[in-house]
Amino acid sequence: MNDDTAGTGAGRPVKNTDSARRTSRFRALLLSGQTEFLLEAHNGISARIGEEAGFKGLWASGLSVAAQFGVRDSNEASWTQVLEVVEFMADATQIPIMLDGDTGYGNFNNMRRLVRKLEQRDVAAVCIEDKLFPKTNSFIAGNRQQLADVDEFCGKIKAGKDAQGDDDFCIVARVEALIAGWGMDEAVRRAEAYHAAGADGILIHSAMNTSEEILEFMSRWENRSPVVIVPTRYYATPTDVYRDAGVSMVIWANHMLRAAVRAMQETAEHLATHENLLALEDRIAPVQEIFRLQGAAELESAEERYLPGDQGNARAIVLAASQGQALGSLTAQVPKAMIEIRGKPLLQHIVDAYRGAGVRDISVVRGFGKERVSIPGLAYVDNDDYEETGELVSLSMGLAANPDDGRDLTVSFGDVLFNRYILQILELRDEDFVIVVDTDWQASVNRDRDADYVSCSEAHGRATFYHRVLLEACGEELPTERINGEWMGFLRIRGSAIQRLRGHVDRLLAAPAGRQMKLHHLLDAMVSSGEHVRVVYTTGHWLDVDTVDDVISAGRFG
Repeated sequence: MNDDTAGTGAGRPVKNTDSARRTSRFRALLLSGQTEFLLEAHNGISARIGEEAGFKGLWASGLSVAAQFGVRDSNEASWTQVLEVVEFMADATQIPIMLDGDTGYGNFNNMRRLVRKLEQRDVAAVCIEDKLFPKTNSFIAGNRQQLADVDEFCGKIKAGKDAQGDDDFCIVARVEALIAGWGMDEAVRRAEAYHAAGADGILIHSAMNTSEEILEFMSRWENRSPVVIVPTRYYATPTDVYRDAGVSMVIWANHMLRAAVRAMQETAEHLATHENLLALEDRIAPVQEIFRLQGAAELESAEERYLPGDQGNARAIVLAASQGQALGSLTAQVPKAMIEIRGKPLLQHIVDAYRGAGVRDISVVRGFGKERVSIPGLAYVDNDDYEETGELVSLSMGLAANPDDGRDLTVSFGDVLFNRYILQILELRDEDFVIVVDTDWQASVNRDRDADYVSCSEAHGRATFYHRVLLEACGEELPTERINGEWMGFLRIRGSAIQRLRGHVDRLLAAPAGRQMKLHHLLDAMVSSGEHVRVVYTTGHWLDVDTVDDVISAGRFG
């Protein structure tokens, strides 16, 4: 990888936003004169999470990389396997990474090759420890572990420094004398030798539950070169103590892995015990967050740039003519569909979800503030009578602007956030008309807002996943005992049924009252005329943005 590039997403090179190379930025951290922090990461996604949290650098932990392979921290994972993991980490981030290089994976010659390979992968630094290969984790019988000969280890440091092509690449020498029980004098002696051999910093390691050894070493070292510490055991020491002592860098060495292990254990136990996802779903990251961390949006953008033409056999009409007066000053000048959610318009989130599901042909019916609805790449239809008409008129105008070309059509509202999952489950049912119904309809009652309630041929249950459930009625004022769920505002129409849909719309609009009708009136009329409207039950995965509280909730949606 070139010096002026860094990775993003799944190994996609882009121009680095920081003009300095990662090696230079790591060296600047090491020599900053203040205490800096590295966070452990063990794969691409944990590295990206660390970067997003605000860390300036990462520690590719040997323990954590081995553990995510399910093997021991005793060089059971080969150095090439470790190298592959750290390459993914570098591709996923733009901040510098220091690899926990164990003993250098062999003698001086292995060390030379390691440094060259790390530089090729845009890794900024490596830390090697003065134990024998294969190593064993320092916290496993540390006082029985053998240390490397000082001269041999110094030769390994010199070989690594001679092999590097970038002057700013750093080699940190890890002193294990305190771990092995060889005492402070030996620790200082080894640190002095490693410093003289060219090490850019010293990592002094201790297994004590207090920072006593670390502080004594700092006092005796007298700031001859940067010192790095790993306070895994002596975690109770306030960080300011390290600052006062002149510690250059603190490594949180295994905490991302340990946090993940606890979360995975609890999730596995819950699923094994309850055999149900319902109570679990809100406690774990949504799938959309995984897609975001993977850089799915970049791939979607690249597909639009590099793939020929439209790849989907579907299109969509989004009804976004309303002002949204319930939002008060938020929509005094801006239509509801364009209010800002997490830095971009609500409508942009909707369009992104459609495009993420492969729907590129999207028409938007505008009304209030139509000049402000101007997201690129969309077709627009204007309902200038939005104040005097209802949703049915907007749908009619959207249909009139879309020729019948045999493609399926999805209709939805411009004020409903949703996960791509909703579109996927609509596609699973090979029916002329399909809607999605939220089983948690009581939430709308508790929020005291209007909702499109439905009565269905069968209430939600385990068996309805396999049964053909049909809509029986839809409206805002169904008797409570008849309600089976809330229509989420999505109607999918098979291409061959578009003409029938147009017929239902035209018949309703032929009466004066039709111009005020909403889409739930259309669904009710379709069912009354004998149409079969298939119902797919789900729970959640959407948010109807009606109130200021909804806007606040939308900031956490996804």
